[in-house]
Amino acid sequence: MNAPGLWRMRWLLAIGLWLAFAASPSSVRASEYRQLPPASPTSLSSDWLIHDAGRNRLIFYLPGYHQPAHAYYQWVRVSHTQSFPLSFAAQRGLSLFVDNQLIFTARTAGNYSLDLGRLLPPNLPSGKHLLAVWQPDGYPALASFSGMSTTPIGASQSAKASTGQAQPRLPGPQGQNVYLGFLLVLGLSYGAVRTTYQPGMARIFQLDELFGRNSDQQAFLTKPAFSLLNLLLVLLFALSFALLLTAIHTDLQNLPLLRRFFDVPETAIVARVLLYTAVITSFVFGKYLYVKIMGYIFGLEPLADIQYREFLRTTLLAGLFLPLVLLLYLSLNGNWPHTVAWAASAAIGVLLVGAVLRVARTLHHYASLLNLHLFAYLCATEVLPLLVLLKLIVFTY
Repeated sequence: MNAPGLWRMRWLLAIGLWLAFAASPSSVRASEYRQLPPASPTSLSSDWLIHDAGRNRLIFYLPGYHQPAHAYYQWVRVSHTQSFPLSFAAQRGLSLFVDNQLIFTARTAGNYSLDLGRLLPPNLPSGKHLLAVWQPDGYPALASFSGMSTTPIGASQSAKASTGQAQPRLPGPQGQNVYLGFLLVLGLSYGAVRTTYQPGMARIFQLDELFGRNSDQQAFLTKPAFSLLNLLLVLLFALSFALLLTAIHTDLQNLPLLRRFFDVPETAIVARVLLYTAVITSFVFGKYLYVKIMGYIFGLEPLADIQYREFLRTTLLAGLFLPLVLLLYLSLNGNWPHTVAWAASAAIGVLLVGAVLRVARTLHHYASLLNLHLFAYLCATEVLPLLVLLKLIVFTY
């Protein structure tokens, strides 16, 4: 073939190839190499990480190459709204952490099934988190960890009973040093007030006055309710009550009515304690105005002052036991969280109910509660607020 014919064939071949690729651009795109994104860790895998102390980083754990470790790690993607089932065999003391926050501890040896999505701490957003398995006195059984329950459908009742359903771990009181610091301030403050106002303190804080009827008791009921001593004691009572509420009910601030006016983070312990102190102080002093208004409506103005003074004295006396309840709660919550939380809530309920019963007993000395008019007044001023407080503080959580 001559030279002009050869060049003509080359040009025709080039034009044909160009037309072929232009007519099917999808084949060009298909031929391109694109790296696939890494798979999302939406389930538990068999690959675990261990901590390399020398380089301070996590490395893949290779059985037979690395020595067994007490703690193993794995990246998982957990959502509050999506189930993440997990089953495993655990010895006593095995603990699970998510981003260094404890979510589960095995009290006894056995098989457990739990949902990481349900146990995810509320302060952690949905997304990628570091799951840690820690066995303090041994090595976790990594082969038993799986994303599904391994109990067969036809398993015996004894086998099913041996599988524990892990419940959400009650969050312990965070920042115990903060609570202990507040308790120290309370003790010093009570000591300073007692040293400065010793006669007044002795007149208020006497247990025999709760069940007796003597001249000193009647003298207190005739004294003004608003004095500098009472103001200081109300502030100390409100601080004690606020500390106990903050320690027990970590989500009390999520009440819609309270959150509408105040938005304090769960981790801001000091701010929440001060907020609750202000709310409780306002309630104690605001009740005087409420009692006076109801006394005017029912035509029982003379009893309103006596009722409020008795309420104030009983509340202040009961407030002496709140720091002790908080101290016991902080000491025992790690071992018996459910029992101690219920006991502390019961102590709050006894305080509220006892104040109402004491006020009713004092009013009965001045006018019989068998009088339907006085009984209705007592229900409006004491029983109804009591039911609201019990609902919000004790029975809601």
